[in-house]
Amino acid sequence: MRVYISIDMEGISGIATMDQIVRGGHGYPRSQRLMTAEANAAIEGAFEAGADSVLINDSHGTMDNLLHEELDPRARLIFGTPKLDCMAEGISAEHDVAMFLGYHAAAGSPGVLSHTYSSHFYEVRLNGSLVSEAEVNALQAAAVGVPIGLLTGDDVICGVAEKAFPGVRTVAVKVAHGHTAADSLSPSEARRQIREAAAATVRGAADLAPLRMPDVLELEIDMPSTPAAELGALIPGIRRIADKTLAGSFTTPAELLGCVSVCYHLAADAMISRMALFGRRA
Repeated sequence: MRVYISIDMEGISGIATMDQIVRGGHGYPRSQRLMTAEANAAIEGAFEAGADSVLINDSHGTMDNLLHEELDPRARLIFGTPKLDCMAEGISAEHDVAMFLGYHAAAGSPGVLSHTYSSHFYEVRLNGSLVSEAEVNALQAAAVGVPIGLLTGDDVICGVAEKAFPGVRTVAVKVAHGHTAADSLSPSEARRQIREAAAATVRGAADLAPLRMPDVLELEIDMPSTPAAELGALIPGIRRIADKTLAGSFTTPAELLGCVSVCYHLAADAMISRMALFGRRA
């Protein structure tokens, strides 16, 4: 039994503010410990239930957040960025089940620290509907035949997962009270529930099925500025369908994610340039 884990930070218990999730924030070092502890809870549960191996992909921000020396030594870790498959880097047909830990809701929807890949995207839509990172990453898993067995995060993304992923288990470690406010379980209780859910997921993995892959993946991204959209329209195959909106059609999740990754950097560069102008003094 081979287990794959993708772990983000915004959906970890005890985390709800920007200061906690951005490197350099006063709360960030504590968030690293909280994130690492929830990773260990899932790893422990997986091995308790008979897993032969666990591969975990650090999927938040700079993707080097987990404290390596505190991580369960039985797991292997992928970290650093950029990675071609981003939050699903390393998943393969050899894996029997995937777990998404610490996930959050989509840009344009309620939820703690909700966004889709970039905090600068206003909305990301797939086949006409708002889409979360979990749903895109689940399609990447489906492309290699791997089902999603467990998702943890706030109540909003857990509700999305329960509708989107057949047979998935969820652990809502907090209830959203706003974009940067939450009612959270204690970290110790969240870890207990994650450990038990991870074990149950491994035991029931044989009954899970991957998502069905749509025939076409129609992507739309609302960029943060007109110049960012103008630059994005230079990507081959990408259309600018409104002042700040880019669109493209893809046949594989990897192609779609490649477009998202390039637009991510264009959006960030556009916002950095704008903030430098705002910071000028006469």
